[in-house]
Amino acid sequence: MERANESTFSGFILLGFSSRPHLETVLFVVILIIYFLSFLGNSTIILLSILESRLHTPMYFFLSNLSFIDLCLTTCTVPQTLVNFRAKDKTITYGGCVAQLFIALWLGVVECINLPIMAYDRYAAVYHPLHYMVIMNPQLCLQLVITAWCIGFGNSMVQTAMTMTLPLCGKNRVDHFFCEVPVMLKLACANTSINEAELFAVGVFFLVVPLLLILVSYGHITHAVLKIKSAQGRQKAFGTCGSHLLVVIIFFGTLISMYLQPPSSYSQDLNKSIALFYTMVTPLLNPLIYTLRNKEVKGALRRLVVRAISSKQS
Repeated sequence: MERANESTFSGFILLGFSSRPHLETVLFVVILIIYFLSFLGNSTIILLSILESRLHTPMYFFLSNLSFIDLCLTTCTVPQTLVNFRAKDKTITYGGCVAQLFIALWLGVVECINLPIMAYDRYAAVYHPLHYMVIMNPQLCLQLVITAWCIGFGNSMVQTAMTMTLPLCGKNRVDHFFCEVPVMLKLACANTSINEAELFAVGVFFLVVPLLLILVSYGHITHAVLKIKSAQGRQKAFGTCGSHLLVVIIFFGTLISMYLQPPSSYSQDLNKSIALFYTMVTPLLNPLIYTLRNKEVKGALRRLVVRAISSKQS
């Protein structure tokens, strides 16, 4: 790579929102609050899924996996972003940039696979309630999760290698708040048409296809919900499905708008705002939408608190 030939290369400068210092101050506070709430919510889901035996079901197994993904994804990007907002030196080392790019790609693909798995799990629960535990047996659930992580790892290895070996010709100013493939491609001083074509194909496979599978699953679930005789039951089911789909559409919609457009057409300010959604907002919404509104989770949380208080008193 060209970088290797530059003895003075000290890393990349993450510009972020440095052109708007007042906005950086506001974003620092907002993102810090979002990160704290996201960390708290996702950690709670993981803890409850481990400690509460009533939540040892396929649904909560996949939800705890989602929470772990979101926890790692936000931790991969947010701390560096917060430091850059307050520091004059906004440099990230070459190794740090590679690590950030690799981890974000890995976790992003795993989440894109995990979400349609969760949708199929709900479909199986609604359409085959008597055989649900046989269909979604522990072995299958574990195999699905391991497969998702392995596919994400392999894709990330290829994408990171293809992106970070492009010549930069000494350019190191990244107009973003973290290292991401489309931004790094725009920084390169070589022909990136092959990279762009490969990124588009991968984007279709990991973004468009999973989204379609989710929509099909929820279409079948909606069909089943319409058969519910109770109006209150239908309303509750539609409310739950609607909130799930809203989070899914925000997550996939923002990623599709980022990864399925050519780098030459990027509007950096717009894309930085879009990136905030899939790296910070959806990890906050996931625990709120999927579980913390759930009576089973609320009950498990109450029991855990009561046990903790009782153990202290004894």
